[in-house]
This record gives sequence, structure tokens and C-alpha cells, in this order.
Amino acid sequence: MLYLVATPIGNLGDITLRALETLRSVDLIASEDTRKTGVMLKHFEIKKPQISFHDYNEQKVLPKIVALLEEGKSIAVVTNAGTPAISDPGFILVRAAVEAGIQVTAIPGPSALVPAVTLSGLPVNSFTYRGFPPRRSGARRRFMTVDQESPHTLIFYESPYRLKQFLRDALAVYGDRRAALANDMTKLFEAVTRGTLSELLAYFETNEPRGEYVVVIEGKRAEKAVKNEDDD
Repeated sequence: MLYLVATPIGNLGDITLRALETLRSVDLIASEDTRKTGVMLKHFEIKKPQISFHDYNEQKVLPKIVALLEEGKSIAVVTNAGTPAISDPGFILVRAAVEAGIQVTAIPGPSALVPAVTLSGLPVNSFTYRGFPPRRSGARRRFMTVDQESPHTLIFYESPYRLKQFLRDALAVYGDRRAALANDMTKLFEAVTRGTLSELLAYFETNEPRGEYVVVIEGKRAEKAVKNEDDD
């Protein structure tokens, strides 16, 4: 059995009882970073062997993990934080396991995008998760343009080092829509900054971004709906 185990994104108290039970019961843990996972395991007094499984070695390690699963071993996949395969390693292993007829299950738990969108103040009935955009401005703008006409709330992940350029590109592609920036979710200095894209850009021109960000941007609103809202 292959288990995808969600782990805390900041606050260790967010781990689920089922996740702890699973980590204690498996034969092996495939970790994005064995050192970081080791700290978490030590905190919860769990002693299990680990194998490194990350973006740079997953193609090499994949056959070994699948072979162990075919032998009947139980393996848990964990990443540095959050849910495996959501902008983290895991997808190709799940696909390989499914193709090999191996049973796969998910142990749900923390993920930065869910608290970010619920705290954003923007519509949550329908949203599109876009993950990390390309690093270069031209490619990033083309990436954003795919959803230019979408009515759904848009969710991106972004590094503090590229946040300001991201906001400039978003403003150019989407116009001055409402948005929210969530960072350090569940941690001591958790913060959500709300406003229009131009207001958020102006704020971060004088306040240096810190921590990983979840960017939530409203979808395109119908002209009639915007007019009615403005009339109100």
C-alpha cells in the first residue's frame, strides 16, 4: 500500500491522528527532505527508516519504491510541508503505482491553498489552483493569460523573491482586480494582506516580502455584475 500523508505546513499541532497512526505503521517513509522529516518524526517519537524522494532524484528512485511496494511493503510519502503531489513530489509515483496495480490512498490534512482561499474574502464556491508560475516575466504572463477570462478565483504559489514582479505581471494581465496575499500560514507570524493588485504592489514596494506566499486573485466578473456592485 502507498500512503500519501499530508504533514503540517507550519504548526505541528495540525497533524492528524490518522497521519501519526499511518507513519507509525508503515515499513518505510519516502521523504522530500529526510532531515526535515526526521525532526518531525522525532517530535512525535516515531522511528522509521526513510528514503530520499524529491524532484531531483524521483526518476532514479521510483523503480526501487515501486519494487518495494510490489513486494508487499507499505510506504508513506511525505513532503517538506502540506499534501504530497500538490506542487510537491508525488504525482509520478502515484501514476506508477496505479499502473502497477498497487493500492494507493491519501491521508488528508494541511495544505496552504485551502486556508489561504478561505481567508481571502474572495469567492470560494469555484476556484482554479495554478501552482507556481514560470520564473521569467514573459513566460509568466503567458501562463497567466490562460485564465484571463475565467470567472473563477485564481490561486498561485509564489516565492518572496519574485512576488513583486508577479504582482506587476498580474496587474498587466488581469487588470486591477481584488486579491489577497497569504503567507506563513499556521505559523506564528501568519498574515493575510488584502486589496486590489495595485494596492498590494504598492504595499510591497515599501514592505519587503518574507516567507512563501499564496496569491489569491478574483476571477473576471461579468460587466453587469460589476456595474450593479458599483451602483450599490
